[in-house]
Amino acid sequence: MLYAVLSFLFLPLAFAVELPALTGRVVDNAGIIDAATRAALTRKLADFETKGSDQIVVATIPGLDGEEIEPYANRLFRFWKLGQAKENNGALLLVAPNDRKMRIEVGYGLEGTLTDLHTKLIIENDMVPAFRAGDFSGGIEKAVDDMIMVLEGNPEELEARGERNQQAPFDSDDLFFAVFISIWAIIFFGSIAVSVLPPIFGQKLGPGRYRWLGMTFEPGGGGSSGGGGSSGSW
Repeated sequence: MLYAVLSFLFLPLAFAVELPALTGRVVDNAGIIDAATRAALTRKLADFETKGSDQIVVATIPGLDGEEIEPYANRLFRFWKLGQAKENNGALLLVAPNDRKMRIEVGYGLEGTLTDLHTKLIIENDMVPAFRAGDFSGGIEKAVDDMIMVLEGNPEELEARGERNQQAPFDSDDLFFAVFISIWAIIFFGSIAVSVLPPIFGQKLGPGRYRWLGMTFEPGGGGSSGGGGSSGSW
């Protein structure tokens, strides 16, 4: 009975996604980063770590097999023991392309610098647009650049870009509604103008016929005709 209870309690762990080995500063198990970018990232992250003590590691895995990315990233972060133990100053950029998910996990020692706001801006403004375009290498490289920029004490550019991107996005539904209302208003008020204005401002040619603005109108009749020009319709 005790064995059955323990098996039930630890069942979720048995099905947790296996954690990869830490083989370098870029662990691309999903194979989504091209060789040139992977090499450039490795050099960049090594230089960054040499300048100070903070550490950034990039990891990609094919999928999460049903596990949420937050607990997985936390497990991987602790398994790899990123950053210095006493400082807890590591950061992990994780991408799972099959699940279309990404996360930036930050050690407690860096939370005051690389804040939740900064990681959200990096994901939304750097990674998401690039990933939607199929550019995983470019999105990851840009995200790493911005992580380094913030950790080096220069978050202003990232925050400024975030403010610019907070402007209301283009909404095609709003444009369609505005065009529809405009067309309706033109037709409605145009028909009123054709009926009312020619008798007031035009030259009377005969019963119910007026010439105004170079065109002949019959407000009570079947339309108008002009001396020249072009025709169009909506």
